[in-house]
Amino acid sequence: MNQLQANLCLICVTLLWSTEVIIFACIPNSVVPFATTAITSLIGAALLFLCFFKRIKAALKSGGRKLLLTGLLLSVLNCGYNVMYQYGLKEFDVSTGAFTISMTVVILPVILMMKKQSVDKKTWISAVLVLIGILVSYLGKIGRISVWGLLMMIGGCIIRAYYIIRLNEAARDFDPVPISALIALFVGIISFVIWAVIQPGTFATIEWNTQIIASLFIHAYFIVVFAQTVNIFAQRNTTPAAATIIYSMEIIFSLIWGMTMPASIVTPITPDVFMLIGAAFIVIGNVAEIVDVRRLTSRRKAVRRS
Repeated sequence: MNQLQANLCLICVTLLWSTEVIIFACIPNSVVPFATTAITSLIGAALLFLCFFKRIKAALKSGGRKLLLTGLLLSVLNCGYNVMYQYGLKEFDVSTGAFTISMTVVILPVILMMKKQSVDKKTWISAVLVLIGILVSYLGKIGRISVWGLLMMIGGCIIRAYYIIRLNEAARDFDPVPISALIALFVGIISFVIWAVIQPGTFATIEWNTQIIASLFIHAYFIVVFAQTVNIFAQRNTTPAAATIIYSMEIIFSLIWGMTMPASIVTPITPDVFMLIGAAFIVIGNVAEIVDVRRLTSRRKAVRRS
């Protein structure tokens, strides 16, 4: 898998992530987010362990304590930024919150610089274009932006940026399948503990029906198992900064769902001109990252010479 193929895989992963809003819409608000995370993560972990038990066992034997600690750290970071997002998003409408999450695009390269790691020039250009898109989307809602909500979202973006960097390192050091399985397992356990504190009745508090069961299993398979595992595989052949820029495409997919899906499934979104311009900048930023202009230019020159 080369970098272009890895980036295309990340786009597919981002498309799947964007469908979470549709899946969650099928789960009643009475089911707390920690319950959804706990159940889907534990189901995902069970599927991965059942299908790849020998592979995971072999990885644990060779990786041992280091692999377990890496999986635990990634799980804690994953839960950390998701909790901050949950509280921060309550202070925003759906579209503004989606744009704010992409602030990770700018924070991550700064963290890499602090760690004395180089960042490609085209990645900086892409990050700036995405940042412009985010800031433009705020123009029509400046007076309605919550400072507390913004601080929570930025805190979540900082944790997520560090998570992506560590995930990229782990993907290069270990087999992606065991990493994905351990993240799902530990996230499920951590979320279940928090769920048990919030709702001691846990599973008994859910009014089970076929729609809830189907939604949880769909999320567990497509988001926890498939998207997460493919994401880690793709991380082996790309950079954390490039991956974060591609993740920002989730905004575009979410806007499409909000504009095209019926109100009975998702909260309708009516984009204003600022949102559309912001979305355009994000798309341009992604094209700048994914398309290797230097290689295309060199190929054209080679063809002309021949």
